[in-house]
Amino acid sequence: MNGNIDAGAKKQLLVVQKLNLTRGNFKLCDVSFSVHANEILAIIGKTGAGKTLLLESIAGFHDLESGAILLHDRVLETYSLQERKLGYLYQDYCLFPHMTARENIAYGLKMQKRSKKEISERVEKLAQELEITAILGQYPATLSGGEQQRVALARALSIEPEILLLDEPFSSLDPATKQKLYTLIKKINRQHACTIVFVTHDFYEAQKLADRTGILIEGRLRGIVDSDKLFTSEWDEDVNCFLGK
Repeated sequence: MNGNIDAGAKKQLLVVQKLNLTRGNFKLCDVSFSVHANEILAIIGKTGAGKTLLLESIAGFHDLESGAILLHDRVLETYSLQERKLGYLYQDYCLFPHMTARENIAYGLKMQKRSKKEISERVEKLAQELEITAILGQYPATLSGGEQQRVALARALSIEPEILLLDEPFSSLDPATKQKLYTLIKKINRQHACTIVFVTHDFYEAQKLADRTGILIEGRLRGIVDSDKLFTSEWDEDVNCFLGK
């Protein structure tokens, strides 16, 4: 299937055009797709398929060999880091171990030189929304996986991103915690008008959360469809390839 996406009447917030990038012996090859404003998009792939590399490229962490990434029809590289308004949640959360939950959440705001009053109000608001007010004074090592996830989400949301990038956000969590966080991600998408792109190896997560889902196989995006059409005959070959059949 073709990786180029016709966004129709929907507003394209982010467009990836023929992205090529090599790291070691691995290459992302001619990856093209668009992300609509306020949607949740999942990219699914096996370990080693290039999911994290693709997400990091969207975040602007790598220089492309060729192709382009456009945000609001403007080349991403022409934005300053603050102008990009991208929130990134790492797979292992990457919380600062020497900082409390409160300090972790406030970090991005301090880098933006926000006032102490604004930082305090923003942290408290997010803590209430994500139900982590009681743990704001604790350090990451004392928190459960789900609590660390919520603190990391609050930190990513603190800068009010237009796009939230999530790298395998639920892979290390127990089933009950996953279900709670699925609900939380949908809530964030609605209440913050925040476009979300996440990568996963789990078909269930993609179908549960995403409006649309693409399959990445060995660095090539095989296409993107509505998540409820993942197992239609049109996608059988790609799904079976992913599943190793």
